[in-house]
Amino acid sequence: MRSSLTGILALALLAACSTSKSDDAASDTAVAVSPDSARLVASPTGFTEPEAVRYDPDQDVYFVTNWGTGDPAAKDNNGAISRLTPDGVIAQLRFIAGGAGGVTLHSPRGMTIVGDTLWVVDPDAVRGFNRRTGAPVATVDFSAHKLGFLNDIAAGPDGLYVTDTGTDRIYRISGRRLTVALADTAIGNPNGITWDAVGRRMVIVPWEDSVIKVWTPGSKTLSALGKDGATKFDGVEILAGDRVLVSSQSDSSLHLFTSGAGRPIIKTGGEPADIAVDTKRNRVAVPFVARNLVEIWQLPAQR
Repeated sequence: MRSSLTGILALALLAACSTSKSDDAASDTAVAVSPDSARLVASPTGFTEPEAVRYDPDQDVYFVTNWGTGDPAAKDNNGAISRLTPDGVIAQLRFIAGGAGGVTLHSPRGMTIVGDTLWVVDPDAVRGFNRRTGAPVATVDFSAHKLGFLNDIAAGPDGLYVTDTGTDRIYRISGRRLTVALADTAIGNPNGITWDAVGRRMVIVPWEDSVIKVWTPGSKTLSALGKDGATKFDGVEILAGDRVLVSSQSDSSLHLFTSGAGRPIIKTGGEPADIAVDTKRNRVAVPFVARNLVEIWQLPAQR
């Protein structure tokens, strides 16, 4: 049975990352599951409900989306994107900010980079910004569609793909043309999405299922990549060696999937949202909406 519009919105807001203010535990509550699994490098604070991180290897910088204050579904133009150095120093808190320099940005979520464009998901659109200057360069309007909660974005070989957690849809942007690429309740409320260049497929993590999925753009068929005991998945990144790193809010952990099974490798101090992997240092940056901080973890070397 499908939820009411109000129920879908409430679910989707949780899917992006819980906005509960009760979890303000200090970052030293975050621990590696085993002593050699990972270590906490930094936990910079000062953000305003940070929901997603994206690493730019060319500039060697992390972009962090900030929902801003108020309702994440509101079109209040108070969202922002920060620039964070890999060692945890906020270089520019409001590198891109709603209401400044001709920018419209309400409550930014997932991001991806194509060329010099940083593509960012907003409640009613996907917006493109120059990743070096922050200047707005493009907007793809979604308002003609019945939306639940636009959430994450990934660049495939034939366009951009955007998840809608509240409606079990994945949209495709090709040029400026917007279409529904997949609509299937079997996705389990799609949250995070990323392109697997080796497997030539999208990896999709659900909010309402313990099985992470793979999907080839253009097809209508989903397959299982792996499962474990967690649910409420949010961010997803591909690591070397066909490994997949996923954040889960059900147990406040990061899970590593290999050979069809997942296991927690980092127990964080809150509910982790949309993660990013620093490919130069083998680190992962983990944002927490409710804690207004980002944790940076050193990942173990592949064995």
